[in-house]
Amino acid sequence: ILYQFGTGPIRGFAVTLTIGLLSSMFTAIFFSRLVFDLALGRQGGRELSLGRLEIIKPGVSLDFIGRRHLTLPLAGLLVLASLASIFNKGLELGVDFAVGALGQARVSENGAPEEIRSVLGQAGFADARLQTYGAPGDREFLINLRGEAEEAGIEEGSLGARAGQALAGHFGADRADIRRVEMVGPQVGRDLRDKAFSALFYSLLMIIIYISGRFEHKWGTSAVFVAALLLVCYLASLLGADLAVLTVLALLVTLALCYFLKFQYALGAILALIHDVIVTVGVFSFLGKEISLSFVAAILTVVGFSINDTIIIYDRIREHVLKSRRLDYGATINRSLNETLSRTVLTSGTTILATLALYIFGGQANRDFALALIVGFTAGTFSSLMVAAPLLMFRPQPSGGEGKKTAPARAVPA
Repeated sequence: ILYQFGTGPIRGFAVTLTIGLLSSMFTAIFFSRLVFDLALGRQGGRELSLGRLEIIKPGVSLDFIGRRHLTLPLAGLLVLASLASIFNKGLELGVDFAVGALGQARVSENGAPEEIRSVLGQAGFADARLQTYGAPGDREFLINLRGEAEEAGIEEGSLGARAGQALAGHFGADRADIRRVEMVGPQVGRDLRDKAFSALFYSLLMIIIYISGRFEHKWGTSAVFVAALLLVCYLASLLGADLAVLTVLALLVTLALCYFLKFQYALGAILALIHDVIVTVGVFSFLGKEISLSFVAAILTVVGFSINDTIIIYDRIREHVLKSRRLDYGATINRSLNETLSRTVLTSGTTILATLALYIFGGQANRDFALALIVGFTAGTFSSLMVAAPLLMFRPQPSGGEGKKTAPARAVPA
C-alpha cells in the first residue's frame, strides 16, 4: 500500500521495507532453524538449553484484565488529549502537503542559520525552515519555504528567484546562490494529502480482512463487507466528497459494522491502531512538528508493527481457547498476555533502542521520522497490552465463562 499510494522516497522506503521483511522472514524460518539443528546435532539430539532469554521472570502473573477499568479509560484520555491538541493547535503541514517550495542554497563563509532566517523573513518567508549541510566555510542549506506569502510566488513562478535574490543581496552574489528549487503547488499538495489518507484507509481495510479471516474464520463475510464499503466510498468520491472527511466517516462505519457483525478481534485491533495513530499525530501537533510524507511512512510502519504485536497476543489467546473452553475467558486472556509479555517487551525495547539511535545520530533529516516511530512504537506496545486484548472481554464468551470472576492466571514462559 505504501508503494501504491506513495511517491518518490516513500516508494523507495516501501521497496526497502518489503525486501527487509521478506529476507528477515526467510532467515527466521530457514537459517535460524538450520543453526538450531546443527547445535542439536552436536549434542546428540539432546535438549538444547538456550539459557534465560526473557527479561521478565517466568511465572509472572499481572492482572491486565482486572485493571482494564483503569487502562481503557487511560487510553481514551490519551486519545482525547491528542484530539484536543489537533483541533486547538492544528497540524504543521510540510511542503509536501501545502503550497511552497523546497530549495537548496549555498552560503559561504559560515552564514549563520539565524541570519539566513532573518533575511528570508524580510523577503516574505517568515516560516522558512533550515537544515544545514556541508563543511564549515562552504555550507549548504535545505530551505523549506511555506506560508501565505508563497502563494503569489508560486503563481508568478518566482518563489526560488525571490529567495535567491534576497540571499544574494545580503551576502553578495559570489557568496550565496540557490542551487535547486522543487515547487509544490496547491493541487500537488492536495493530491499528496489524498494519497496519504488513502494509504492509511486501505491498509486498515486489508487488516480487517486478515484479522476477521484469521481469528474468526469469516473470510467471505469480511471480504463482502470491505467490498461494499469500498463501493460506497467510490460512489461518494464521484460526488466530490472530501477524502479526509470520507476516510473518517468510513472508519466510523467500519467500527460500527465490526461491532454488529461480531468481528470482535478485528474491532479490538482496529481500535488499538486508531489509538496509536491519533496519539502519534497528537504528539506531533503538541510539539509543533511538521507533518510530511516521511511522517506518513512512519505512521504506516507503526501500524504494521502494532498489528504484528497484537496478532501474536491474539494467537496465544486463540490457542488457549481451543485447548480448554472451560477456563474463565478473562483468565485465559490474562494468561496469554503474561506468556507473551517477555517477547513483547524485548521486541518493542530493541526496536525503540534502534530507532532512538536513528533519532540521536541520524541527523536532522531523519529526526522527525525517528520521533514518530518512537512515539508510535511506545503507543503500539501499550495498546496491544492494554487496549486490543482487554477489548475482547466485550465479545460473547466462547464457553461458559459468563459471570465468572476474572482471576490472575499462572503464566509459563513464552
